[in-house]
Amino acid sequence: MGREFNDLFDEWSQSYDDTVAGSDPQYADVFLHYNSILDQVAERATGNVIEFGVGTGNLTEKLLSRGLRVFGIEPSEGMRKIANEKMPGLHVQDGDFLTLPALPDEIDSIVSTYAFHHLTDKEKGEAIRLYSDLLHKDGRIIFGDTIFATDKAKMEMIAQAKRKKYGRLAADLLREYYTTIPIMQNIFNRNGFEVSFTKCNPFVWIMDARKSTN
Repeated sequence: MGREFNDLFDEWSQSYDDTVAGSDPQYADVFLHYNSILDQVAERATGNVIEFGVGTGNLTEKLLSRGLRVFGIEPSEGMRKIANEKMPGLHVQDGDFLTLPALPDEIDSIVSTYAFHHLTDKEKGEAIRLYSDLLHKDGRIIFGDTIFATDKAKMEMIAQAKRKKYGRLAADLLREYYTTIPIMQNIFNRNGFEVSFTKCNPFVWIMDARKSTN
């Protein structure tokens, strides 16, 4: 359920903020318009918010600045340490997309950026089914993450990374569980959500899902 990547993220925690700022050419397109992506996710969230994959707390800060009540969940000890140091008043809890700490009864929004791809497609389905039960009738899921329009588009991006000799990026795209829009559309729809997809850069889309009133 994503925790197989914890060692990677503990190691990456010290340089993560530099990477998202564009210091690593291999990941420049992945994090293109990074702050705008976070802003778009934060602007759509309301009320009591669960944030999965807090990382170093960059989205969390934007959510808090909007006066939202945030329940941060992060499996990586290294990332949690940095996030808690940035925001001493907020206790980021150990957990993951499928292993939740104690939460309030009323959840309005569930958000995440650059993290949901650490679940397999089967686990993604389990997670969205769980969130359907957690959210009230007007609840919303807003995820900004790397997904692809089709399997062909995914393979083309892997081939492009290899041509550029971006070995680490190509390995990530092959190792982690990046999925496609049709698969996510099906997962959301069968769990009672209406969902839209907005492309933000060559890799990242915002998935905005609302519980259906039908």
